[in-house]
Amino acid sequence: MTGFLAALLISFAAAFTCAWLIYWLDRYEKEPLALLGGVFLWGAVLAAGMAFLFNTVFGVGVYLFTSSEALSNVVTGSLEAPVVEEALKGLAVLLVFLIFRREFDSVLDGIVYAAIAALGFAATENTYYIYHFGYLKNGWTGLAELAAVRIFLVGWQHPFYTAFIGIGLAAARLSRSTAVRLSAPLIGFAAAVGAHAMHNTLAEFLQGSAGLAVGAAYDWTGWLFMLLFIAWAIFRERGWIVKQLREEVSLGLITQGQYQTACSAWSQGWARFHSIFSGSYRATNRFYGLCAELAYKKEQLSTLGEEGGNGKEIERLREEMRGLNSRART
Repeated sequence: MTGFLAALLISFAAAFTCAWLIYWLDRYEKEPLALLGGVFLWGAVLAAGMAFLFNTVFGVGVYLFTSSEALSNVVTGSLEAPVVEEALKGLAVLLVFLIFRREFDSVLDGIVYAAIAALGFAATENTYYIYHFGYLKNGWTGLAELAAVRIFLVGWQHPFYTAFIGIGLAAARLSRSTAVRLSAPLIGFAAAVGAHAMHNTLAEFLQGSAGLAVGAAYDWTGWLFMLLFIAWAIFRERGWIVKQLREEVSLGLITQGQYQTACSAWSQGWARFHSIFSGSYRATNRFYGLCAELAYKKEQLSTLGEEGGNGKEIERLREEMRGLNSRART
């Protein structure tokens, strides 16, 4: 029992830390914590539980048909598990996309929801692996060794794979093209499954330290690519804010100082920090979140038109900002 609790604590503490980092990277318009908590729980409970069931049944079926444990492991790990696991994790992102469409405003939003769902899945999966294949086989030494591999060496694998699903859905969300709206989610899902399958195949066929090194190199290369992509997405969102909020200055909705603060994630951070001591944190935090939402909605209005009532939403955001303007620090 102690070993299981240790595996549980290590796995979920690591997942929560990574989730906080993803949340921090969403610099301008934070996603609702309730939604993020919901997709995390989906990944940790529903996706992980159903994937374990499907993978086990499928693996047993292949073994009964072929009488080969090695073939069962290869077919399950390289072909079935990537499809099932990415579909189950991606379903959480799809539900946000369909039900909470107004909270799905950018490519970065898609990555954030996908990564958080995947971290929930990874927390549960890591608990099982660290306890079952680490502690039960080699005691505390085995637990420590497998925790190092699962969390530090390949800890970002699931968020990396599932991020492609979020990118695909975001591309569909932000396009007027019917072809893009239909194909982008499918391409994103195929990329997630492909990246996942490649990792599992390398792990299956390349054993020992050499295999671990090759697998880690593959994973870390992918994570670096995704980090650069996230940096581009953040830069793109800042461009929307810079462009779309200029009009709000001329309209008198925000001051020039507030405009400059809204255009800089670091300046926003300082404004929020200083507002703690003046008792205006809630107003300041909400005001700059609304600035980003307004910029995104104006960008969507210019590119997508009145889909989803963008014009009315823009006026609602402006009205709320007027009520907070005088209390928001720069």
